[in-house]
Amino acid sequence: MIRDDLSDKLIHLTRGGSDQEAADAFLSIINERALKGGCGNIKGGFRCVCFSEAPVSKLGHILAAPTAHRMRYRPFGIMVSKQWLFNLGGRPVIYQTDAEYAHLVNENQYRHVRYDPISGVDFTWEREWRIHTDALALESQHATVVVPNRLWAEWFYARHMASISRRAIVTHGFIGPATVARFPWHFIALEDLGVSIPAVAPPPAEGIVVGLGGAGSVRG
Repeated sequence: MIRDDLSDKLIHLTRGGSDQEAADAFLSIINERALKGGCGNIKGGFRCVCFSEAPVSKLGHILAAPTAHRMRYRPFGIMVSKQWLFNLGGRPVIYQTDAEYAHLVNENQYRHVRYDPISGVDFTWEREWRIHTDALALESQHATVVVPNRLWAEWFYARHMASISRRAIVTHGFIGPATVARFPWHFIALEDLGVSIPAVAPPPAEGIVVGLGGAGSVRG
């Protein structure tokens, strides 16, 4: 039986005080091809990379009205398969009271998330997964880039092609094997799910022209 509240994917969304701040963090992730672990709001100070198993279609509606849902995330992220992350050691968190934290064996304590509905502490809707690591390397064949709209997908493709053009100029037309020029990332634009996501526009970049086609080849 297929249920629309289940997914075999996990999504890491960026945070930020503004869309621009989140977009800057997102560009850093793409440039470095890695997600950095953090210890914020993780009891015990464990450094982890966090994901949500909530289906992207459900998250889209929440991201469309972040203030109404007290959403702390922005519409930029990375989506991977559960199996891929599970094979690397990622696991669902354990929602429980802080008093129960001490009952976890040391190697599972990073999975603890406080749950106290009596006091109004309930983040179970995030359906969080964590992997205990300082940094998670991203492989383009195992990752899908989540962006608010098609303009961002087009911008990344244009930036990639501009980089190839500059490399060709420096090397007098030689840019190596065809695989070097192939755009490595697949995209999903949240606007394609039928939900309008307010978000900052891509930053201007010298030599990049957006909106002239080619985006269909980069959306997964």
